[in-house]
Amino acid sequence: MAGRIDPKLKGDNTVANIFKTMEFGPAPEDDKIAQAWLDDHNRKFGHFINNKWEHPENRNTYETKDPCRGTVLASTIQGTKEDVDSAVLAAKTAYKSWSALSGHARARYLYSIARHVQKHARLIAVLESLDNGKPIRESRDCDVPLVVRHLYYHAGWAQLMDTEMKGWKSVGVVGAIVPWNFPLMLLAWKVCPALAMGNTVVLKPATNTRLSALLFAEICAEAGLPAGVFNVITGGGAMGSTLAVHPDVDKVGFTGSTEVGQILRQATAGTGKKLSLELGGKSPVVVFDSADLDSAVEGVVDAIWFNQGQVCSAGSRLLVQESVFETFIKKLKLRMKSIRTGPSLEKTFDMGAIIDPCQQKFIAEYVEDAQKEGAEVFQVDVPSGCYYPPTLITGVGTTSRVVVEEIFGPVLVAMPFRTAKEAISLANNTIYGLGSSVFTEQITLAIETAKMLKAGAVWINCHNMFDAAAGFGGYKQSGYGRDGGKEGLFEYVKPSWQNRLSFKAPEVDMKKFGASYTADRPSITPAIPQVLSADGKLPGVDRTYKLYYGGAQKRPDGNYCRVINDPTGKAIALVGESNRKDVRNAVEAAGKAQPGWDKRSGFNRSQILFYWAENLEQRRQEFIDHLISIGHSKEKAEQEVDATVARLFHWAAYCDKYGGAVQETQLYGTVLRLHEPLGVIGIACSDEFPLLGFVSLVAPAIARGNAVVAVPSEKNPTVALALYQVLETSDLPGGVVNILTGCRDHITKYLVEHQDIQSVWYFGSLEGSKFVEYTSAVNVKRTLVNYGLDRDWLDAQQGQGEEFLYHCTQAKNIWLTMGDIFAN
Repeated sequence: MAGRIDPKLKGDNTVANIFKTMEFGPAPEDDKIAQAWLDDHNRKFGHFINNKWEHPENRNTYETKDPCRGTVLASTIQGTKEDVDSAVLAAKTAYKSWSALSGHARARYLYSIARHVQKHARLIAVLESLDNGKPIRESRDCDVPLVVRHLYYHAGWAQLMDTEMKGWKSVGVVGAIVPWNFPLMLLAWKVCPALAMGNTVVLKPATNTRLSALLFAEICAEAGLPAGVFNVITGGGAMGSTLAVHPDVDKVGFTGSTEVGQILRQATAGTGKKLSLELGGKSPVVVFDSADLDSAVEGVVDAIWFNQGQVCSAGSRLLVQESVFETFIKKLKLRMKSIRTGPSLEKTFDMGAIIDPCQQKFIAEYVEDAQKEGAEVFQVDVPSGCYYPPTLITGVGTTSRVVVEEIFGPVLVAMPFRTAKEAISLANNTIYGLGSSVFTEQITLAIETAKMLKAGAVWINCHNMFDAAAGFGGYKQSGYGRDGGKEGLFEYVKPSWQNRLSFKAPEVDMKKFGASYTADRPSITPAIPQVLSADGKLPGVDRTYKLYYGGAQKRPDGNYCRVINDPTGKAIALVGESNRKDVRNAVEAAGKAQPGWDKRSGFNRSQILFYWAENLEQRRQEFIDHLISIGHSKEKAEQEVDATVARLFHWAAYCDKYGGAVQETQLYGTVLRLHEPLGVIGIACSDEFPLLGFVSLVAPAIARGNAVVAVPSEKNPTVALALYQVLETSDLPGGVVNILTGCRDHITKYLVEHQDIQSVWYFGSLEGSKFVEYTSAVNVKRTLVNYGLDRDWLDAQQGQGEEFLYHCTQAKNIWLTMGDIFAN
């Protein structure tokens, strides 16, 4: 076996013996060029701001080490708040001119950077491997080419922005925070789309791996990028939070652990900043008995032992069909014995060093826990030092720590399954949803399984394939937002009509917000005017407004009501006062209805929305009169009803026209982008436009396959409640739209805290917006909030813009490999 020879034959370098032993000879990569670059800077690095090195006085330093040898490569600065201020000011100043450039001009700059990165490719690759400990062949053949690919790809988007991103504009200053596992590649994933869309960037690299980011900044300056457009500051972990909360930072792009992502979500809550999070994962690799087992073994090697397993999308959970489980595990163990681990600059090694001894210890503790649980652990030998052996764990249950938690190392856990349904259930049994892979020769089985897996990327008969044209990002607690593809551009733009969103986050008591149940006094009120019978002799039949969930009208759990007054203060109705149990019931109804609603064809959903519009049109005068009764003028009431019918037509049209696209990647095969629904969305509507505002939020959500729990206008909820019969006669399945009335903030509190709500849209106060964003961190929900600002729902851009499609879908990329006829 390669790399394992009879000791008696050592030193025999004859050709005959080499063919007999298949021994790898040494093939070290020369590091002179990287060492010379370090020496040119006296192995002391400051920040790179405004295209020049800054070495502020009285700063602590950090020693950057080679993980393989433990030797110091250079010292870097531990930045302070003043340094963050300096870099953000440079970016803010540069933004004025950079954002005003034509897309063609920005494309030229990105093209120039790509060219210069290619000219320095060897220096970059060697420095990356020295700094990170990863094998040189991964830095050389994967990381650097992907950086170049992103630069060229996004140069194209800069060129096309005016036509392909019409209706969007740049956000402003971007604070980018990247981890240590792919220091340069993940930098490019953030910087390229940000610059292409007209933003400027302040980057904070990981504490352990700073050198390639500083080199990249120097190369950008060499390529002619204007001063201040891209800046790099170095420091500890806390510096990332300092950058994120800076008042002049408009957007934060973060890649890292779920725990830190949750902290950043809370830290930026209520400030108006855009936020994208690419977080942790526990990705499944599903191997069916119809797979080419030998090829699948190679796929597993790529899935878990690429970059020492220090990959957020690492395939760390292996699910193998029971009929071939034992056979597959034997083949995998045999393959593991040929994995070679050693110094990063040795070109014949498959794995390098773990980033530092602390991470090495962290990994070892997980494996030791598994052994204590009775699991079988298989490992191969590795050199002494900061290395950890490729590890396979079998004989564990679904609740074991090594199955549930992200280890971020070369540790694979294997479990059997019997049926495809069981495989899908096991694969989705995780809080994460970043990546997954399916191995089978049956293409229909592969695609159907891929469709059912809840992950942002699904690879078929491969794993860990990346390209600038296919967005990468997660579902569930793996975060939200995408890096790459057209879908990734939306993280760095905002609607053209929108002004800069920047707020001083208000003080909010998170424990008390919305906690007060407003049914604290009787709702007895002066007689509500009754509509008389047709002959004027009898009183009208009392109208009871109930809650609506599961396709039926329900009394509120607490049996409390709230009084609704007209503009003069006169009571006009009593509506239900919803509480926590009502939220629970409505979410359960939505959760049951959503999968079936999603499986319906887009055409079927469109017919139902068109039917909703048709039925509303037939009752046009009734709704006009209703709006007039709550204070609208006749003209305004007519305008709102007619606009609502038109809006339903708009979203009905989009039911079957936003399903996805074919991505033009470098893969020999096909990559499909699917726009999938989020699941259950909680929607709290504003008081303005009680009919149009309600429909403008609910319609796009259900058009794209989501179910909703909606809170209508708190001030004028009766208009939305009058839609019950319209919904019921429009063939809308029960549970797709659920309506709860009462205190907007009280209901929102329980919606945003609910683990089975995937997103919350809130249109209320600035304080409520902060609460929603802060509390959404509990399970990394997506949010859409208005920060207390009114929106003109009659305006097409504000009321039915593309932003709603962005907020009610998530992109999944399915990678379909080929090669039966022609080899790539």
